[in-house]
Amino acid sequence: MNYIASSGPLFKDGKKRIDYILVYRKTNIQYDKRNTFEKNLRAEGLMLEKEPAIASPDIMFIKIHIPWDTLCKYAERLNIRMPFRKKCYYTDGRSKSMGRMQTYFRRIKNWMAQNPMVLDKSAFPDLEESDCYTGPFSRARIHHFIINNKDTFFSNATRSRIVYHMLERTKYENGISKVGIRKLINNGSYIAAFPPHEGAYKSSQPIKTHGPQNNRHLLYERWARWGMWYKHQPLDLIRLYFGEKIGLYFAWLGWYTGMLIPAAIVGLCVFFYGLFTMNNSQVSQEICKATEVFMCPLCDKNCSLQRLNDSCIYAKVTYLFDNGGTVFFAIFMAIWATVFLEFWKRRRSILTYTWDLIEWEEEEETLRPQFEAKYYKMEIVNPITGKPEPHQPSSDKVTRLLVSVSGIFFMISLVITAVFGVVVYRLVVMEQFASFKWNFIKQYWQFATSAAAVCINFIIIMLLNLAYEKIAYLLTNLEYPRTESEWENSFALKMFLFQFVNLNSSIFYIAFFLGRFVGHPGKYNKLFDRWRLGECHPSGCLIDLCLQMGVIMFLKQIWNNFMELGYPLIQNWWSRHKIKRGIHDASIPQWENDWNLQPMNLHGLMDEYLEMVLQFGFTTIFVAAFPLAPLLALLNNIIEIRLDAYKFVTQWRRPLPARATDIGIWLGILEGIGILAVITNAFVIAITSDYIPRFVYEYKYGPCANHVEPSENCLKGYVNNSLSFFDLSELGMGKSGYCRYRDYRGPPWSSKPYEFTLQYWHILAARLAFIIVFEHLVFGIKSFIAYLIPDVPKGLHDRIRREKYLVQEMMYEAELEHLQQQRRKSGQPVHHEWP
Repeated sequence: MNYIASSGPLFKDGKKRIDYILVYRKTNIQYDKRNTFEKNLRAEGLMLEKEPAIASPDIMFIKIHIPWDTLCKYAERLNIRMPFRKKCYYTDGRSKSMGRMQTYFRRIKNWMAQNPMVLDKSAFPDLEESDCYTGPFSRARIHHFIINNKDTFFSNATRSRIVYHMLERTKYENGISKVGIRKLINNGSYIAAFPPHEGAYKSSQPIKTHGPQNNRHLLYERWARWGMWYKHQPLDLIRLYFGEKIGLYFAWLGWYTGMLIPAAIVGLCVFFYGLFTMNNSQVSQEICKATEVFMCPLCDKNCSLQRLNDSCIYAKVTYLFDNGGTVFFAIFMAIWATVFLEFWKRRRSILTYTWDLIEWEEEEETLRPQFEAKYYKMEIVNPITGKPEPHQPSSDKVTRLLVSVSGIFFMISLVITAVFGVVVYRLVVMEQFASFKWNFIKQYWQFATSAAAVCINFIIIMLLNLAYEKIAYLLTNLEYPRTESEWENSFALKMFLFQFVNLNSSIFYIAFFLGRFVGHPGKYNKLFDRWRLGECHPSGCLIDLCLQMGVIMFLKQIWNNFMELGYPLIQNWWSRHKIKRGIHDASIPQWENDWNLQPMNLHGLMDEYLEMVLQFGFTTIFVAAFPLAPLLALLNNIIEIRLDAYKFVTQWRRPLPARATDIGIWLGILEGIGILAVITNAFVIAITSDYIPRFVYEYKYGPCANHVEPSENCLKGYVNNSLSFFDLSELGMGKSGYCRYRDYRGPPWSSKPYEFTLQYWHILAARLAFIIVFEHLVFGIKSFIAYLIPDVPKGLHDRIRREKYLVQEMMYEAELEHLQQQRRKSGQPVHHEWP
C-alpha cells in the first residue's frame, strides 16, 4: 500500500513518517559497505525499511524514519531552537507620539489587503512557530517547550536536516575517512539520497472547495502556477517546505525584481526621450544631410569611399542610447544599486528575525567531513568552544591557495585568448564581407561583421562555460575548505570570476579598445603587420556596444531558461514514458515518483544566484550604453521567479532543507559590481560615447562659445568639426581630392599634417576631468546613502534585545514552576522564588 498523509509518505504500518530515502541497485556488488552503513544507522537510532521499485526491478529503496528519542538527542546536540512560549509584543514610550504615523500605516495596510498582488492569507496554514519565543532544545528542559503533538513538533525540514546530519557522519568501513553518504554515492554504493516530497502537487479536487492535500500542493496552486505571476510570494511557506536557504534566495530574487521596476521605468523614459527627440538632433541632421562628404575607406583592398549620409540610420539609432539623459541615468543606476543593496540588508535582517536565525551561525556551523578526514591528526583547541578540532596548517593552506589562484589566472588568460581570436576573426572577414556577392551584406558589411562576431563569441562563451564548472569544482576541493559555507563561497567566487570575464571581456574590448589605436589614413596600425585594426562606424562605437550587449543578454537568458526548465521537462517526460511502457495499472508510490524526477544540481543554488548576479552586472556596469537593460532584466525575472518555483515544486526532487542567514558571498560580489559599475559607466560616457566631444565643442569651439545667450543651436557644425581631412593622392590609388575620418588631426595643408590638434588635448583633459568628478560625486552619494540606511531597523534591534531578556526570564520562570510542581508531588514546602 502507498500510505501517505498530509505531512508526507509513511512506512507500511501507516504510522511512521518517511524522513529520508536512499536508493541503490541490487546488482551493485558493494553490499558489504551498505550493510555496515545501514547497521550503524540502526545503531544510531534510525529505523529503516526496504522496498523494491515497481517500475524497475533492479532498484531498491531504503525508507528512513527517525524516532522521537533520536530526534530529541540530535536536536539537543545541534542546538536547534524550538518554540516554548507565545510572543507577547510590547509597546514603548515612543509609540504614544506615533499616533499619526500608525494611522497612516494602518490605512496603507488596509489598502494592501485589497491589492490583487497580495496573497490570500486564509489559504495558508497558521505558521505558529513564527509567533513563539524559541530557545535551544534540551531534553532536560523538555517541559519548557510547547509540544502538542510529537509527530508535528519537529517540522519535516528539521527532521530531514537531522537525518542528513547523521547520514554524513556514519561510518561504512573501518578508518577515519570512511564516513558519509556522499562518499558512498561517489563510489556507487548508493545512487541517490533525498528527502521525499509530501505528496502529489496536483489534485483532482479543486483547492478552493476541498483545500490543499499537502504543502506541496498548496505551493503549486498559490505560487508555482504561471497564473500567479503577479502575486507576492508565500515566503514563510517556501521556508517551511524547502528550508531557509532556498527561502532567502526567493526573497532576494523577489526583492531584486521589485527594485528593477523603477530602474526599468527610468531607463524606458531615457529611451523614449531619445526616440521623440531623434529627428531634432543636430548631429543626426548634419550626418543625414552630408551628401557631399566622403569618408575614407575602412579597409585596404575592397572598400570604397562612403558617403557620410549613408550612416544616417546608425546615427539616429546611436542617439537613442547616447543623448542628454545618459549621464543622469548612469548616476541614477549607481544610486539605485546602493539603495537596492542597503534595503535588502534591512529586509534580510527582518527575515532572519522572523525565521529565528539571529544566533544560528555561531551555534550550528559544523566542519565538513572531508576536512575532518584530511586533517584529523592535526588538532588545535577551538577558541570558541574550547574543544579540540582538526586544523589545517598555514603552510598547507597557502600552498593550496597559490595553486588555486594559478588555475584561476590560467582560465582567465584562456578567456582573453578566445576574445583575441574573435578580434582576429573580425579583421580577417571584414574585407571579405566588403566584397561579398550579396548586395545586402556588401552594403552593410560592418553590421554583418559585428553580428557574426557576436554570435561566434556567444558560442565560445557557452563552450567555455562547460569546462569552467569542472575546473572550479576541482580547485575548490583542492583547497579543503573548513565548512560547507566556506566551500560554497570559494566555489561561487571562482565560478563568478570565470563567467564574468567570459561574458564581459568582449564587451570591455568594444567599449574601451575598438577603434582607439587604429592610426590614421596612410599610416594605419596593423596586427602582425598584416591586418588593419578595426574601426568604429562613422557614427561611433556605441552601436557596436549596444549590439554586443543586447544579443548576449537576450540569447543568454533564453539559453538559461531552456536549461533550467526545458531540459528537466524533457528528461522527466522520458522517464514517465518509460514507466508507463513498463508497467500497467499499478500505483506508483511517492518516493518512486520522486526518484524519477531530476535531482537538484550538485552545487545547490549557486547556478541560480550566478545567473542573477551576472544579469545584475549587465544591468549596471554598461547601463550608460544600454538603458533598456533594466527592462529586459525585469521581464526576464518575472518569468524566472515562476520558472524556478515550478522547477522546485514539480520537476526536481525535494532538496535538503538547509539553513542560512544571508545570501553568502553573493552580497559582497554585488557590492563589488556596484563599485565597478560607477567606474565603467564613467569611462563609457567619457570615452565610448561622444558626450564629452560634444560638450567641449558646445562651450569652446561652437557658435555659442562666445555668446552669453545663444541664438542658434550650439552644436551646429559639430560633425564637420569632428572629422579630419586626408589627401587621397597619398594612397597611390589614382584618386584625388580629400576624404574625411573621425579624429582630431591637422589637415594635409597645415604645418604639422596629421598631428593631433589642440582640440584633441582639450577633449582628452575634459574626459579625464569628467571621470574624476563623476566617480567622486557618485561614490560620495553612494556612501552617504549607505550611511543613512542602517542594516537593521532601530525598532527591530530593540525588539531583539528585549526578546533575549524575556527569554531568559521565561526560562527561569518555567524552571521554577517545574521545580514547584515536583515539590508539591513529593510533599515538600514550595518556594515562590529562587533559593
